[in-house]
Amino acid sequence: MLHLIIGGSGSGKSGYAEKLMMDEPEGSRVYVATMRPWDQECREKIEKHQKARRGKGFATVECYDRVRGLLVPWGCSVLLECVGNLLTNVFYDQKYSGKDMAQMVTEDILDLQNRTRTLIIVTNDIFSDGLFYGVQTEAYRAVLGQVNKNLARAADRVTEVVYGIPVAVR
Repeated sequence: MLHLIIGGSGSGKSGYAEKLMMDEPEGSRVYVATMRPWDQECREKIEKHQKARRGKGFATVECYDRVRGLLVPWGCSVLLECVGNLLTNVFYDQKYSGKDMAQMVTEDILDLQNRTRTLIIVTNDIFSDGLFYGVQTEAYRAVLGQVNKNLARAADRVTEVVYGIPVAVR
């Protein structure tokens, strides 16, 4: 089962995803953390998420770029947090320059899904503000938009979290 969860910053999407994971069998919950601790703000966000997961039976695996071939127990339940961070790490890494990043990231995630019982994916909605951010950021947003569309098409369930309220899209 593939469940895509999308929402804006601070929308409650992570808490909702973790709540869903609590319905998965204990001992099979894997949290794939994708945020690199670049600076103090990132470290604080990581600590906040670690604290929220404490005592919930998650095994945490840090993976900053390619989730293809990531070692997780066969048939486990995985929470991938989050596509936006994963893509950022790939997008700004020169070794992936010139590659179709939307296709690569999508295929990597679907490869992971093929080895899990349940894959819950958290991703960002950064498309609603109508502002222009510059060429490089707009290129990143275009790739993230394509990855989100690809994953939504492949997903069994899609949920948007708005102000802490999960809204079923599919």
